Amino acid sequence: MRAAAPALRACAWFGLALACADAFGQRVAFVNPGKAEEFYWAGVARCMQSAAQDLGQTLEVHYAEREHLRVFQIARGIAALPPAQRPDYVVITNDYGTGPELLNIFEGSGIRVFMAYSKPTAEEMTRTGMPRRKHKLWIGSLEPRAQDAGYLTARALITQARAAGLQAQDGKLHMLVIAGDRSTPSSIARNDGMRQAVREAGDVVIDQEVYGAWSREKASEQATVLFQRHPQARLLWAGNDLMALGAISALEQRGGVPGRSVLFSGINTSAEALRAKESGRLAALAGGHFITGAWSLVMIHDHYNGHDFADEGLMQERRMFALFDGKLAQALRARLGPGCDDVDFRRFSKTHNPSLRSYDFSMERLLKDTPQSNERSADDRALP
Repeated sequence: MRAAAPALRACAWFGLALACADAFGQRVAFVNPGKAEEFYWAGVARCMQSAAQDLGQTLEVHYAEREHLRVFQIARGIAALPPAQRPDYVVITNDYGTGPELLNIFEGSGIRVFMAYSKPTAEEMTRTGMPRRKHKLWIGSLEPRAQDAGYLTARALITQARAAGLQAQDGKLHMLVIAGDRSTPSSIARNDGMRQAVREAGDVVIDQEVYGAWSREKASEQATVLFQRHPQARLLWAGNDLMALGAISALEQRGGVPGRSVLFSGINTSAEALRAKESGRLAALAGGHFITGAWSLVMIHDHYNGHDFADEGLMQERRMFALFDGKLAQALRARLGPGCDDVDFRRFSKTHNPSLRSYDFSMERLLKDTPQSNERSADDRALP
């Protein structure tokens, strides 16, 4: 555990950025699109805090509580701060297509902008342009290759369904889809990866696709209707773990057995999702992208210290997702703390490793470079 953690968390959570600035160097704000009590986005922030502490940064986290208009309010508040109180950098996402307007809000503020998790779509890029051109202080973006998550989970789901002989009378495997939302680029990319796996399979029919807004409760309600409407469907692909778990609950309420009567897939590595994968209630699970925010802080730290990432690309899309079998799930639970406390993020920084020529933000590299810790229980060591 890090000895200075209480001091950093005071800076992050109570807005004492100025008081901590001399001790921690770069000041960074994160406009978090999620909820403070939401496992995934709260976990993202915890990993970012760990990275900030390693890298000598202060971090302020502002939660938008899944309200995209609140994202703009937060951004305007940050941009309107007196110059001496503004952060050096702000990390934003393009969830629900908010990125272009956020770039407009921070234009002229003097705050460097880094976009994480989801970059602008091709249509949005016609308005934003590339980083460092129209918006000169938009220094770049880092996005997990979200197609991988959709493709890996759908392919694993199809493979297991074939092995279990779950074809309908027409000889086809019938699949239901509960996607995240229609506008977030990462959601679109996950869906694209899923559809690629379906096309390659040739024997899969998508009976119906709905959008669950990343909500467990909404997905449960939708799945109840879907199972009634499409009794031949034996596969259900979901865009995240919460929606998969909500759909599993809907099946169980009907007397079905997840892993037998219907196979489910999900994305994200919450404790409940990992347990569901290990028990067989989830047939396929992918994750690892939760740490994108922390990797963004590594790139910001290097940029601040004169190690520009431009030679690797201003808009980077990296392989971060892994398909979790039982062995990899156990490794994740055993080797990473709930807030990435066991990771030394300086090991991934070009500032601290002059011989490092390119970033490797893969889950395999992360687990390899993280010492095993036996200090926590398996449940406590689950990640978002």
